[in-house]
This record gives sequence, structure tokens and C-alpha cells, in this order.
Amino acid sequence: MSSANEIWAYRTLIQNLTQRELKSRYKKSVLGRLWALINPASTLAVYTLVFGVYLRSSPPTSPTGLSNFALWLFAALIIWNGFSSILNGSMSALFDAGGLMGKIYFPPEIPAIANMFSSLLQVATEVLVLVAVLAVLGNVGWSWIVMPLLILEMVCFALGLGLMASLLNVFYRDVGYLVSILMQVLFYGTPIVYSLSDVPAEVGGFPIRRAVEANPLTQLTEQARQSMYLLQFPTATQMIYTAATCVATLFLGWWVFCDGPRWPSRRSDHGSHHRRSSVEAVPPVHRPTVVAQGDGPERCATALTGIPVRHGTSSPL
Repeated sequence: MSSANEIWAYRTLIQNLTQRELKSRYKKSVLGRLWALINPASTLAVYTLVFGVYLRSSPPTSPTGLSNFALWLFAALIIWNGFSSILNGSMSALFDAGGLMGKIYFPPEIPAIANMFSSLLQVATEVLVLVAVLAVLGNVGWSWIVMPLLILEMVCFALGLGLMASLLNVFYRDVGYLVSILMQVLFYGTPIVYSLSDVPAEVGGFPIRRAVEANPLTQLTEQARQSMYLLQFPTATQMIYTAATCVATLFLGWWVFCDGPRWPSRRSDHGSHHRRSSVEAVPPVHRPTVVAQGDGPERCATALTGIPVRHGTSSPL
């Protein structure tokens, strides 16, 4: 497993890959980064029309008297959109970086981490929109401070699953198609467009509501609504459960990613061992020239992104 020091040493590469991802996402687009607002707004409009107007789903009323289905839905969609973006992006990021990893060494988790930061920018944009609208409507409370913690837990959960899925996707391309199907099932199996109270307690003797409630995404979306819309603090039990499951998922995913099938151990020119990686499909690195210790991350960032970095001027994230 990569140490925190090793990941931190490549922070410039993470920053440059994140910038490259953001630039390429809206390249040759007339509206540019406005799509970061248009995409979630269009999704929100469709779900509001179908479930809020056609099916007449009614949201709970907040302590300030607010009863708005779109805002109630948006609070949960922010969590889901971030989860979906990080999980799907992790799979494609590792696969796309395979050719680069065959040319120069860097920790194979780096592309997934860079994708995570680019996804977090989208999540932050959506949160700011929700905060602005709720503030205008006067639905403001101290419970809002819980939302950053929920986003952090969502990141841990999504990145852990993303690392495991990305590893499997290297060996079996069917995984990408399977994940796409499972994501649809998970979306409608999580109380996002409906309330948890709408789920029957039992179906054929099976406690389906308890099963849905045990889903970490259910807890994250419910707590997002509690804190942002209903202005209520989640219970200690809720917060402990989500924190424990999300952090455990991150460590499990990182362990599977790093300690699964391995390629041969490598030595740098100064004789130290690089850690083994689980991404066996990516060929080992053989450096033709000597790279002094401390120069590696900067030269790697320049080689992979085309953005020159002066020695000794690594920019922290």
C-alpha cells in the first residue's frame, strides 16, 4: 500500500492531472464550465417533473416552513452525483493511464486521486448553488456544518469502491458494463427520488427497509437532507455508522488495489525498492536515465501533463 509520504511526494502530478482533466472536460465547448451547472440542473428538472409533478411526491416540511421537492431532491443528488463521478472516473482513469505508467514510474493510485479532486470541484459547485438558494429562502441552520463531513465520507466510500472496480476493469472489461447496470439499480434502490418511509417494512417476510437503510449511500443522502433541508443534526449512531463503513471501504479498496496480483518488484538507480503494485496489466518501469531522489515527481508531472514544473517549486493541493 502506498504510504502517505509517497502520495504527497507526487502532489504536483496530482494537481497537474486534475487541471488537465478539467481543461479537457470542457475543451471545444461553447458554454465551457457552465455545463457544470447545466448538467445537474437538467437532471434535477427531469426528476422533479416526473416524481414531484406527475407522481405528486411531497417532501417533508422544514422547520422554517419550506416545502420544496426540488431542493429536497437536490440535497440527496449532490451526494449521488459525487459518488457516481468518482467511482466511474476511477475506472477510466486507471485504464487510460496504462500507457503512461509503462513509460515512467508513479503510484498507480494517482490517476484515481486526480479524478477524485476534479469530481470534488463539481460537488463543491453544486453545494454552493444549494446553499445560495436555501439562504435566499431563509432555510439556514448550524446543521449545515455536517455537509462537508458527509462529502468526505462519500469520497472515502466512492474511492474505495472505485479502486477495486478499476483493478478488475483492467483485467475484465465486462466490469465496466456490469458497474453501469449496478449503478442504475443502486440509484433506484437508494432513497433519492423517494423517501425512506416509502419503502415497505417487509416484502415476503424480508426486512427490505432495514436492508435499504443499511446501505451507506442511504445514510449519506438521508443525512444530507437532514442537515441541509430539515436543519437537523444526524444522530450519533448515524454518523458513527457512516464514518466507520466509508473509511473501512476506503482501506479495503486500497488494500485490494495494492496487494492483489502484482508485477515484479522494481529498483530505482539509487538502489531503493519501489513498492509492488497490483496493476499487473501495466508493464514494469525501466528507467533509461538516472533520476535523482526528489526530482522524480516533478519530472514525472512534466512528462505526463506537458506542464513544466521548476525544481523545488511543488505546489501543494
